[in-house]
Amino acid sequence: MGRLQLFEFEDQSWFPQFLRNYGTDFLRFLSNKTHLFTPILPLLEEGLQHSRTPHITDLGSGGGGPLLDLIPELRKKFPDLNFTLTDHFPNLPAFKLHHQEELHIKYRETPVDVRNIPEDLEGMRTLFLLLHHLKPQDAVSVLQNAVDTNSPIAVFEAQERSAASIIAMLLSPLSVLFTTPFIKPFSWGRLLFTYLIPIVPLFVLWDGIVSSLRTYSLREMQQIIDRVQNRESFTWKTGRKRSGPGVIIYLLGYPE
Repeated sequence: MGRLQLFEFEDQSWFPQFLRNYGTDFLRFLSNKTHLFTPILPLLEEGLQHSRTPHITDLGSGGGGPLLDLIPELRKKFPDLNFTLTDHFPNLPAFKLHHQEELHIKYRETPVDVRNIPEDLEGMRTLFLLLHHLKPQDAVSVLQNAVDTNSPIAVFEAQERSAASIIAMLLSPLSVLFTTPFIKPFSWGRLLFTYLIPIVPLFVLWDGIVSSLRTYSLREMQQIIDRVQNRESFTWKTGRKRSGPGVIIYLLGYPE
């Protein structure tokens, strides 16, 4: 099946911010509680070894993102590592909850365009569950900006265009129902729009299925890399990592 450029509610500027926040909070909670991205730690460490500064700028952080679960392990090898959470639609309640000066976790309050990163956001760039949101030309722009600024970049997707992935997404409303009482920051609105007016489970279901249908395959990721100018100045790696019953698709690039 070819990639479909469908729409997700999360991407729409008209979609209420508080509902978007409930969805990204759920994704952060689920990925961190299941340690979904632990298998990709060696890839992050490899990229950081080629970074000019001990800093990770996380793009499309949502409610804080999977990066939060990986910070303790990353600090064992990179004790001076700093982190900045960013998003095009910043989830400020979640960002403020996870902001920790002692762990050097900061956040950007204003929207960040992943195609053109502000110059003050240095170091390695990470994109968790973000690349599939971008059209091919925008994905090329993300990699091109990383090459132009000599910044390592790591892309991770936890779904793929497959029947198994779509079936897993069909079960996502149940996960929302079971986990909602434990998600922070606590919100009565989250309970209201999950159980009494079930908008959150339904939009998570739709966005999850669409995410699978528009996830780039490894071959398509390589095609994106091939469109980047001066790409030969970087080392590029793509592949799959097993994580529990699923897989993580990755793209890693760093300066030679």
